[in-house]
Amino acid sequence: MIKDTILPHLFRTEYQKLVAVLCRLFGIEYIEIAEDIVSDTFLSAAELWGIKGMPENPTAWLYTVAKNKTKDYLKHHTVFSQKVSKVLQNNSETWSEPEIDLSVKNIRDSQLAMIFVVCNPCNAPQTQISMALNLLCGFGAEEIASAFLMNKRSVYKRLQRGKDRLRAARVVIGQPSFPEIDARLKAVATTLYLLFNEGYYSCGQNIALRRDLCSEAMRLTSMLIENDQTNRPFINALYALMCFQSSRFNARINVAGETILYHNQDISLWDQEFIHKGIQYLNLAAQGNTISNYHLEAGIAYWNATVVDSPEKWEHILQLYNDLLILEYSPVAALNRTYALYKVNGKAKAIVEAELINLKGHYLYHALLGELYTDVDNSQAIQHWQLALDLVHSIPDKAVIQAKILYCMANNTTPYNNQH
Repeated sequence: MIKDTILPHLFRTEYQKLVAVLCRLFGIEYIEIAEDIVSDTFLSAAELWGIKGMPENPTAWLYTVAKNKTKDYLKHHTVFSQKVSKVLQNNSETWSEPEIDLSVKNIRDSQLAMIFVVCNPCNAPQTQISMALNLLCGFGAEEIASAFLMNKRSVYKRLQRGKDRLRAARVVIGQPSFPEIDARLKAVATTLYLLFNEGYYSCGQNIALRRDLCSEAMRLTSMLIENDQTNRPFINALYALMCFQSSRFNARINVAGETILYHNQDISLWDQEFIHKGIQYLNLAAQGNTISNYHLEAGIAYWNATVVDSPEKWEHILQLYNDLLILEYSPVAALNRTYALYKVNGKAKAIVEAELINLKGHYLYHALLGELYTDVDNSQAIQHWQLALDLVHSIPDKAVIQAKILYCMANNTTPYNNQH
């Protein structure tokens, strides 16, 4: 049914907009009320659209119903109206219905204000990121748990503690000052980076690519670029990275929904418009004297998206990974660097370095070693591919790994001999 595809998409794109507007209207103290009203709006849509069919303009329907439910709540919940209504009416003793502004401008302003609120330094950086993913991007606890390799219960607790700290700090939702922007913009960028990656790699779901999440991350990042106060070189670098990655959307998945690995992709399917846009924003990111991790990752993505296999390409990528690990070490970046090392210096050296990385509980670690051991020691390759299969969640990724296992089983004749 159309409803079964459109409503989840609208939830992903509109839920967080409505929550941001209502949170700005009510204040951070009543964040759960804002979430409840918006959730109830989508519940009404699920119930009524199934009976009466889709409205002509589903988004406008959601906005109208959200407005009406908000007005009803203000009228009928005495405690809430006593505490909040006078504030909304500038402390007037006479009740008048507040304006619930769902204009494009107010939605954009509310989202920008909201993301800086949830990235308030009263919370730890990881809590800031989790709350922004939840409140601004519409992530559920399970998706956030997947992004951080945590369990869902821990994420629930983190989100609740974060909201409690914001209330205790009496944080006001409004236009952030320059010092606040300087203090929080990096956390905001990390949130958008994680959002894009959740859509692009989608390790926690049974699909390999969720373009709506990637588009939302790019839309929010472009909002930062369009705002003079938040338009910084590293934000442009982040947007360039997203463009380069997006250029390979059509080449990453085959007709069966299975992942196509980079070296097997049809280059003719790469989107040149995204590539040119990425180059444009990478050039804009060159302003200033500071290099961020996004500059380096965008540089890596540039070489991956613009140059076919060559020794020069992989030498550039390896050096960029070296710089990235010096600037900001992460085990996943170290794994990716090891693949570049293999392309430059061969599998034997790459295997030695890969096995030093402490990421044995992640499927990417075993997938990399499976790839490195393939046609070197296929028995070892099979063991690592099997461990990767046990750890991965995505069905398309499972299909790719199973194909690798079958290949190694069919060619399990070559012992490891430390040759390239």
